[in-house]
Amino acid sequence: MDEKKLQVLFDRMEIIDMFNRYATGVDRRDPAIYRSCFTDELEVDMGGGGAAQMKADEWVERAFMLVASFQSTQHIITNHVININGDKATGVAYLQAQHFNPESMFAVGGYYENQLVRTPKGWRISNLKLNVTWTKNY
Repeated sequence: MDEKKLQVLFDRMEIIDMFNRYATGVDRRDPAIYRSCFTDELEVDMGGGGAAQMKADEWVERAFMLVASFQSTQHIITNHVININGDKATGVAYLQAQHFNPESMFAVGGYYENQLVRTPKGWRISNLKLNVTWTKNY
């Protein structure tokens, strides 16, 4: 296998690993793991109020405030479609997320449509976009 094809495989796996860190960081309430997924500044669009440019530390704080009201969460991210163009990439992946409290549960489904850049520390999300396709309160 030539080096170019091998590099694409390495890049794809690193990006998929980054999606896994994203889910693990938020579900384990580990801000360091979650923060490792982002560039220092990023655009965030979680499907509700339009996109906003912000510092990654600010986004991590907001995200953890959003999940703080739940006893636990489980984010499942699958069906990755990764397109790499040099040091930039798009990563599209399905999402199902459960947000649990003993008296209620909120579920959401959709897909991420993220823009990523290669940094000295690896691939990072520069544009986080969630397209919500359904929600359900239990």
